[in-house]
This record gives sequence, C-alpha cells and structure tokens, in this order.
Amino acid sequence: MKALLLNGSPRKGNTCAALEALKRGFANIEDLEIKEINADDAGVSPCIACESCKPSGSCVFDDDTNDVIEAVMEADVLVFASPVYWWGLTAQLKTIIDKFYCNIEGLKAKKKKVGLLLVGEAEQDNPQYRIIREQMECISDYLGWEMAFCKSYTAYYVGDLEKLTDATAEIEALWKTIS
Repeated sequence: MKALLLNGSPRKGNTCAALEALKRGFANIEDLEIKEINADDAGVSPCIACESCKPSGSCVFDDDTNDVIEAVMEADVLVFASPVYWWGLTAQLKTIIDKFYCNIEGLKAKKKKVGLLLVGEAEQDNPQYRIIREQMECISDYLGWEMAFCKSYTAYYVGDLEKLTDATAEIEALWKTIS
C-alpha cells in the first residue's frame, strides 16, 4: 500500500509537526510506503484551462505537475495537510489540487482513502475548518474517493501543536482509519 502526504505548509511549523505525528502512527501499518510532497517545493504552475491536457491526460507545462499527478494516481491513501490561510488551504496546495483536472479520469479510476489535517489559529468552532472539510468532501465524492479522516487543530506559533499531547496522540492513532 502507498500513502502520499501532500504538505501545504510553506514553513516548518505545526503542519509539519502534525505530519510527523501521522508518520509515527503510519509506521504501524505493515508494508506501507510513504511519500511526502511539499507543495511549496513542487514546481507546479497554476492551471490556465487551456484544455491541452484532455487528449493525453498530461499537463503540457514543463514543470512538476505530471510527476505530482502520477504520485497521486499511484497512492492508495492521500493525506492533505495544510495550515489555514484566509478560510482555505494554502495556495500552494490548492494549485496542486487544481491540476488534478489534467487527469480526472485517471484519478477516478482508482479508489483512495483521503485524510485531511488542518492547523489554524482560530478556535475549533470557527467556520474555516468546516468550509475546508466540505470542499475536500466534495472533491473526494466527485472523484469516488473515501474520506477516512478530517481533523483540525488550533495552533499558531511554531511548536504549539507539539505541546498538545492529546492532539499529537490523536493524529498518531489516525493510522487505524486507513488500515
């Protein structure tokens, strides 16, 4: 089984800490291959709706899009992890998701389990977490994927999430939702 972790954070902070906790938990799954893509490092250009991808299922831009989409297609488990920026995912992660358009049929062809990890400054009753969760549920439903988990945490300064031992323990236990 293959898991792909898509890290939407442009810094090494609380989202990275959440992914580290998740990887500790995922270590419990025998024969799980884990790959992580940092959206900030991936050279993925925005979609311009040129439709040139439709005949081939590949983006025509000479960037990392096709490699990223191939990694998404190969994965059995996808985890989207992002800090919350203005009631949404980071632009870096959203750019990758937008590029799913170049091979929608290929992405629909393989069932996947999807996880969502969000870290924001706002308290948990803030609508930002619901808005992002609902968007990812719509995307997953459209592609025929199963939402395995959606967790959000309140943390702002680098290191805040690691201090929340109940939260990191909860994240470590998420492996049970996909095994």
